[in-house]
Amino acid sequence: MDEVLVAEDVRRRYGDTVALDGVSLSAAAGEVLALVGPNGAGKTTLVRALTGTTDAEGRVELFGESPRDVDRSRIGLLPQSFDPHERLSARELVAYYAGLYDETRDVDAVLSDVGLTDSAQTYYENLSGGQQRRTCVATALINDPDLLVLDEPTTGIDPAGRQALWDLLSGLSDRGVTIVVTTHYMEEAQQLADRVGLLADGRLAALDSPTRLVAEHGGDSQLIVDGDFDETTPDRIDYPARTVLRNGRLVVYGVRPESIGQVVAELDAAGVGYDSLTWKEPDLEDVYLELTGTGVGRGGDPRSEEATAGGVR
Repeated sequence: MDEVLVAEDVRRRYGDTVALDGVSLSAAAGEVLALVGPNGAGKTTLVRALTGTTDAEGRVELFGESPRDVDRSRIGLLPQSFDPHERLSARELVAYYAGLYDETRDVDAVLSDVGLTDSAQTYYENLSGGQQRRTCVATALINDPDLLVLDEPTTGIDPAGRQALWDLLSGLSDRGVTIVVTTHYMEEAQQLADRVGLLADGRLAALDSPTRLVAEHGGDSQLIVDGDFDETTPDRIDYPARTVLRNGRLVVYGVRPESIGQVVAELDAAGVGYDSLTWKEPDLEDVYLELTGTGVGRGGDPRSEEATAGGVR
């Protein structure tokens, strides 16, 4: 497949702050590339560098050209911070952006794509937060771009609206549109993306398909136990698997579903009460935690807590 986007050793500083530290990646035609990381990881700065809206060291090419030389009608961009005029309706806003291009898609068709047909005449200021964000997505779709770059597109959108947007983006990808999306929702990246880039402190910690990332770095399955525990609790549980206290929750690694009863028996034998049990396979959140020592979707989850929990087994 032809490479639509190529970035090599991209670097950007803001004074003493290193926003990007040697990021290299690429995206092919029809590929969905997700960039994942918490606030401050460098996602927005990378998007700006890739689209030519900020200066950066290194090499960036879109369709074989410098980002600032590419025909702008080939690119759809939704920044994370986007504040259109509030006294225009959703339809008027999308029509305004349509007027910036020589050729566009039909305004009503795009509004239908993002689920805003019934709210098309509503002023932007009167739309819900999720509807506002979907209106913003529509402005990035109106020129029928070959490359769509979305910075946190589903922030504030309810689960049903998020799924609808994922379906829309998947359909665009099937038509050959290259999509770069930043997100801190691991589920979004795992479900939507062909490849995921994990960003931390301006560096690319890993880049691969969700399946391969989880297989290589996700670790064991986990039994998560919620309750009222202290640092001595893991030591009281006589179970052969690694047991830790993480963010106030007991986590037992390597437990298969058929072995949950054995863990429950050990909890009872140790006099450890609990509120609930949750079994899960490793996912991208676990991969990020393993590679960076910090979580994303769970609001931060430093690996060092395991060492101080008093019960790594």
